[in-house]
Amino acid sequence: METSKAPDTAREEMTFIGKSVVIKGELSCGEDLYIEGQVEGTIELGDHSLIIGPNGKIKANITARDLVVHGKVEGNVTATGRVELRKSCTLIGDVSTQRIVIEDGAFFKGAIDIKERDAKPEVRKPLVAAASAGMSAGSGSGSGSGASSYSAGPDSQGSFLDSK
Repeated sequence: METSKAPDTAREEMTFIGKSVVIKGELSCGEDLYIEGQVEGTIELGDHSLIIGPNGKIKANITARDLVVHGKVEGNVTATGRVELRKSCTLIGDVSTQRIVIEDGAFFKGAIDIKERDAKPEVRKPLVAAASAGMSAGSGSGSGSGASSYSAGPDSQGSFLDSK
């Protein structure tokens, strides 16, 4: 029977740093990483995920695709995917990510910057243009639906709440 400590079974490899390990300096990894030990410095994982276990104590700026924090982190976090702050975690620092989950009971002190996905920006009609296009089709008469309309000329100012 095969057992895996890696919570994400879709990924092929995960490196485990045990709770007796202390790292000072720059930590970079080409696969997913699970930390139960202590790290001080910087953590760069690129397009890989990082899980900080309940015993993990991190004083570092972190860059990863996804981050799940159960332990303690002091430093800024940049994730291209998702950040999860579990109920047992403490995070002191700023977070920049596309998605974030903060469980009830998690301690977070810092700022959150939600980044837009790399998708093409939507082209939306302004609400005023869309509303006026709909109003001009019926020329404001209501066409028997009982709806009232409002139109303002260039020399008048009013509210859409005013009925005419």
